[in-house]
Amino acid sequence: MGRLFAITLEGRIYSCKHCTTHLALSDDIVSKSFRCKHGMAYLFDKVVNVTLGEKEERLMITGLHTVVDIFCVGCCSIVGWKYEAANERTQKYKEGKFILERFKMFGPDGSFFATPHDATFGSSDADDA
Repeated sequence: MGRLFAITLEGRIYSCKHCTTHLALSDDIVSKSFRCKHGMAYLFDKVVNVTLGEKEERLMITGLHTVVDIFCVGCCSIVGWKYEAANERTQKYKEGKFILERFKMFGPDGSFFATPHDATFGSSDADDA
């Protein structure tokens, strides 16, 4: 295995909560209105310093999607997923984009969301059905 070189970003940065590796810029947020099992999630155009898992089909509230989990290169934690394909025509805008779960990262101001232990969330674009 080779040596790891992480990309350092400049600007308003989202980073891994476990190891502070840079993951994305706030300028690359497409939407902040996603929810997942653990709370809020953001849809990004691009992310850095992640590796991709295996493709799998996931049935989500908005339909069947082909996704891959994304892992932080600094600590190997799962930080979200990438949409490879969407079966529903109205969901095609997600293809090639990334979900980062908010509770797994620090925001640009150093804040983070704690995981609610007993939270129940309503309908979601990103939660498994």
